[in-house]
Amino acid sequence: MASNTPHHQLDLPPFDAPVRLLAVVAPYYRDIADGLLAGVRAVTARAGATLDVVEVPGALEIPTAIGIAARQADYDGFVALGCVVRGETTHYETVCNDSSRGLTLLGLQGVCIGNGILTVENMDQARVRADPDDQDKGGGAAQAALHLVALARRWTGRGDRARPAESDPIRLAGRLDGQDRA
Repeated sequence: MASNTPHHQLDLPPFDAPVRLLAVVAPYYRDIADGLLAGVRAVTARAGATLDVVEVPGALEIPTAIGIAARQADYDGFVALGCVVRGETTHYETVCNDSSRGLTLLGLQGVCIGNGILTVENMDQARVRADPDDQDKGGGAAQAALHLVALARRWTGRGDRARPAESDPIRLAGRLDGQDRA
């Protein structure tokens, strides 16, 4: 059982400049989302970071919202929060795989994201994982985002915002009437 396995957690990184995070929450299971968000709030407060929160309808919309915010807003990092419970159809696999894939692709583009989207078999598992006094997966996702922000700042040599250069286009497959970037 995973809850009996000892885990090592890194200390929160120190920051010389303010850190601004955005939590994107899918509140489909409100009590689970609230538990995850409580963990995020506690970690960001300990780190001295500021936190904004937005809600989207479901886990599939989380990567899209983060992608839009990464391009159009002024955040250092992001925390993805939601819960997907296995049901009787293949929809579970689709939502789990596609939301995870979307976050991974954003991360590979340099967006600092902590993934707190729970993928569970039942609500009892979700409650344990979302509880800030138990497994605190929301707090863990916030810690992951903060560690990635610290790495990005270290590697860019800047103490402030760590984001890809504006001149780095997102390449599309092929060209349409001279348009080769999004």
